[in-house]
Amino acid sequence: MNSNWFKILMKVTKVEYGKNLLLKGMPVIFNKGGATLSIGDNCTIKSSFLSNLVGLYLRTIIVTRASEAEIVIGNNVGISGATIYARKSVHIGDNTCIGGNAKILDNDFHPIEWETRNRLLNDPNGGDSDLIPAKPIVIGKNCFIGCNSIILKGTILGDGCVIGAGAVVSGKFESNSVIAGNPARVIKKLEG
Repeated sequence: MNSNWFKILMKVTKVEYGKNLLLKGMPVIFNKGGATLSIGDNCTIKSSFLSNLVGLYLRTIIVTRASEAEIVIGNNVGISGATIYARKSVHIGDNTCIGGNAKILDNDFHPIEWETRNRLLNDPNGGDSDLIPAKPIVIGKNCFIGCNSIILKGTILGDGCVIGAGAVVSGKFESNSVIAGNPARVIKKLEG
């Protein structure tokens, strides 16, 4: 089922999108007031079980959570049942494929220290707080993010990187690297 009517709701929350955006199923795409969320031309976002038979167990979720957050998705990007969640920024380059159930998270969701977590519980901003550690994520052009992988805060992937299924990725990686494991490491270099 194509969900083109959902584009009306996207416009209400000031999500910018380019030509030929294809929505399969019902994604959750939400842009917090003051934040920026833009999707390029010719992108496909799959959010239903039958739209990707790798076994999607969630709808695609793309959310800016803080008023100054930014998500920028390039042209010709494919996303299947993934979560992209930004408090600072997530930039995804052109021609990148994001596999089923992948998570791209530029923050820790909660502070590590229990005292800070308790302060956050009493935050009058309802969790829209600088108490939560966050660092920008940059994913280059022509990358492939394997299913069930997790891209953590501060990660920088050069152009042409491939992330293996189930990898937990943190750090800076050169272009054309094949990255796999937990913790993820470079297992091969591709000719580029």
